[in-house]
Amino acid sequence: MKKTNANILVIDDQEDILFAAKMLLKKHFETIFTLNNPKNVIQLLAENDIDVVLLDMNYRIGFEDGREGLYFLKEIKTLSPKTIVILMTAFGKVETAVEGLKNGAFDYVLKPWENEKLLETVKQAVDESRKTRKKAKKETPAENYFIGESKSIQKAYSLGEKVAKTDANVLILGENGTGKFVMAHYIHQNSDRKNNAFVHVDLGSLNDNIFESELFGYAKGAFTDAKTDTAGRFENAQNGTIFLDEIGNVPLHLQSKLLQVIQTKTVTRLGESKARPLDVRIITATNLNLKEEVNQKYFREDLYYRINTMEITLPSLKERKEDKIPLAQFLLEKMISKYNRNEIIFSEKTLEQIEKHAWNGNIREMENRIERAVILCENNTISASDLDLEQITTFENRDDIPLSDREKMTIEKVLVKHDYNISKSAEELGLSRAALYRRMEKYNISNS
Repeated sequence: MKKTNANILVIDDQEDILFAAKMLLKKHFETIFTLNNPKNVIQLLAENDIDVVLLDMNYRIGFEDGREGLYFLKEIKTLSPKTIVILMTAFGKVETAVEGLKNGAFDYVLKPWENEKLLETVKQAVDESRKTRKKAKKETPAENYFIGESKSIQKAYSLGEKVAKTDANVLILGENGTGKFVMAHYIHQNSDRKNNAFVHVDLGSLNDNIFESELFGYAKGAFTDAKTDTAGRFENAQNGTIFLDEIGNVPLHLQSKLLQVIQTKTVTRLGESKARPLDVRIITATNLNLKEEVNQKYFREDLYYRINTMEITLPSLKERKEDKIPLAQFLLEKMISKYNRNEIIFSEKTLEQIEKHAWNGNIREMENRIERAVILCENNTISASDLDLEQITTFENRDDIPLSDREKMTIEKVLVKHDYNISKSAEELGLSRAALYRRMEKYNISNS
């Protein structure tokens, strides 16, 4: 029997599961990789072209809610969008797996699996990977980015293109949803490091107790669950770019540790004394006014100047009125392609509403609304009600109120709307649950 030319990666903390999967899959597919620690997946993906990942959803005893699986699903899809992910979960944990499907997983299988079912699912995933890669080859790099015609966004991307040719540290500023991740990736793709890893770290979602182990790595035995020597995110980004998102949310007592790495261009794993040299481009981002944070003693001044060799400010959609409709059309085409839908258009009335809408959640809000509309649309025309657009006449669209006050009011409004359901509120705001909790603490907002 001829094997399919495909690279399959299986991630599970149980060695017997890895062995059984490898024995089954290697009869049908050319190359099988296995990992018992999901934290090593970033490095493996940076070094290998993986078609399909079989990802277990739980890795620590006592933490069996599947959140770790969802976290690493996001990491894999960010680093390698063309890689197809299949989730593995125990019977009775299907709800979390379904949530994973909404977040980009291709399918899920129950453990213990049926061999024929597992093989069929992997074969379908390999086919999907082939289609995705074929489509990607047809696209030129320019088609992956929407820049727009407004002077403010043109200026920002012009600066991004210039700084990309250097190794200068870049700080990207802007409201939530303005495209800070896209700008960081644009800089990486236009740099000499583009063929190496681009590692995205959501600092707002890292708990204080795992901050150092995640970023700097750890030696075997450094703490209870440290079963193997593990590289951190900085080492995973070696010769490439690390994007530290939401840097304004790093607690003051941890900022000194980050500063040390940036200053010395070395990293020391937990449990080791040896400093390892780093060759990494550092890009950071925040929606906070870091100068004000420095003045208020919430952010270290020396760290601020270290990360701020070059500063790029992204405008909100309120400042890009001429880009609203072209951006909506770009996102619509993106979603039509993603979901293999037939041609869909906006009605004339919808286009008028898109232009009038405040878009306080910026590009992320627009993308989420359009994606939902494409999924639910039963004909070929999207109406204003499909996008659930409302006339904005509240504080959110007033420029005379400081940004921090508007952010607090927006968070309070969304929390009330969802009856203080943190998950739903965070999703609408485009934040992680941890980041939302941090903002609630900052603005002294109770959770009831």
